[in-house]
Amino acid sequence: MNELERLEAMLRARPASLSIEQRRVASDALGDLFPLAVDVRVEQVGAYGVPAEWTSTPVASTSEVILYLHGGGYVWGSLKSHRHLVSELGRAATMRTLALDYRRAPEFPFPQALEDAVSGYRFLLDSGFKPRQIAVAGDSAGAGLAVALLVRLKELGMQQPACAFLLSPWADMTATADSYSRNAKQDPVLNREIIQFVAEQYLERRSRETPLASPVFADLSGIAPLTIFVGATEALLDDAVALTRAAGLADVSVRLEIWPKMFHVWATYHQVLAQGRQGVARAGRLLREAVEAASSGEG
Repeated sequence: MNELERLEAMLRARPASLSIEQRRVASDALGDLFPLAVDVRVEQVGAYGVPAEWTSTPVASTSEVILYLHGGGYVWGSLKSHRHLVSELGRAATMRTLALDYRRAPEFPFPQALEDAVSGYRFLLDSGFKPRQIAVAGDSAGAGLAVALLVRLKELGMQQPACAFLLSPWADMTATADSYSRNAKQDPVLNREIIQFVAEQYLERRSRETPLASPVFADLSGIAPLTIFVGATEALLDDAVALTRAAGLADVSVRLEIWPKMFHVWATYHQVLAQGRQGVARAGRLLREAVEAASSGEG
């Protein structure tokens, strides 16, 4: 059994029926399973009322930053669960990171996570970062939130960041995509039932096509360039394809990479999966290139 097969077997062995609190605990346990590299510096900060943390490595530029929005269906996931991923993405991009502990559903439903994302972006601007020095990144729900943030910034008349990196984005809360059934036996992390549950927690009785929650239905014109990574075997494959199409039709620069044999948010497991390390390294390189292009006026 190779490392991918071992990892998928471990993920499939997890209990299927967990309460929200149990899922939050299990998600945070990733932070214990995958400890930080010894040279990562972590600093807690308040970003206009939103708990957040800086991470940096010795190679990080002080003038550029990744604003990171964690995944977890807007219901679980935290600074702790994603710290090992965020810090290494920052290392690969040679940038600092600011990860937001945005408010989660069901205690804080839509649009409160989005409001916190806007607060985090304002905090960076007021901390002296120019928009072209800021990259936005996120995974799963956090990737959908990243796109919603770009749309909301446009609505508010605020300047776009340099780019956004989206890992396995959840961009359509209707959960009607064919890839849910097509990849049902292949993705060990996510399925339609989970997605329908967290969509209900986040949106309550609102339409599942609410544009700032399901950005495939939003007007994406004028938003920052997007880079999207998605696994070929994951339930959200079609979300990424639909988001790419919507962005392209809106005349947005968009790059889609479909990674063979990869499941939902595989880069989280970079410490035990070669493709995870490759994904983090490539994402960091593309973020670096996008920020440099924006700063030089090319992008």
